[in-house]
Amino acid sequence: MNRTLIVIVEDEEDILELVEYTLQKEGYDTIGFLNTDRLSQVLDEEEVDLLIMDRNLPSSEGAVYVKELRQKGYNTPVIFLTAKDNPKDIIEGFEVGGDDYLTKPFDINEFVLRIRAVLKRTQKSLDNNLRIRDITYKAQSKEIFIEDRKLNLTKLELTLLLEFMKNRNILLTREHLLGNVWGYSEDKKEKSVNVAIKRLKEKIDPDKSKEYIKSIRGEGYIFS
Repeated sequence: MNRTLIVIVEDEEDILELVEYTLQKEGYDTIGFLNTDRLSQVLDEEEVDLLIMDRNLPSSEGAVYVKELRQKGYNTPVIFLTAKDNPKDIIEGFEVGGDDYLTKPFDINEFVLRIRAVLKRTQKSLDNNLRIRDITYKAQSKEIFIEDRKLNLTKLELTLLLEFMKNRNILLTREHLLGNVWGYSEDKKEKSVNVAIKRLKEKIDPDKSKEYIKSIRGEGYIFS
């Protein structure tokens, strides 16, 4: 079973080390960053369960960054951990898409309790296994198998494949996929769908013998 993964963005190294040490002791996996430079890449490639975000960062303002993430369709839960304690700042944190807001200095035990509460609210049920033909999705571990072979999929590829599996034999337009997999955003074009599906097909059907995903010219795609 995959453990819960929490990503922390905090530019003060001592606080980052404290948070990571505490969360690892609680049994969570962590990835820590001092800025947001590689954050989008990790959110795309990993199954991140929670993001802990500072606001006073050298590369960007944390609330602005989270607002941009939400506009791009990222729905990863966010807890702000910041010295910005003005009531207007706290309201702004929730308005841009934060799930909780904790100000510095903070009590580490309260911090852990807030994390547990947010995870309990946001983590999805783990009992929705799917099997279509020889493809099996094991929801508890968030893994895909073809027969007995485990596939190494990115978070985007996994989300895309699950969207197809949940809509078997239904024509899915590129617009549908953009809205349900990527989230509507001006910088997500139909070309993104074509490229992602091509890469997914190469992983699930490398010798092109099974034709799980069929392209319908000018219409979209069907998974069968």
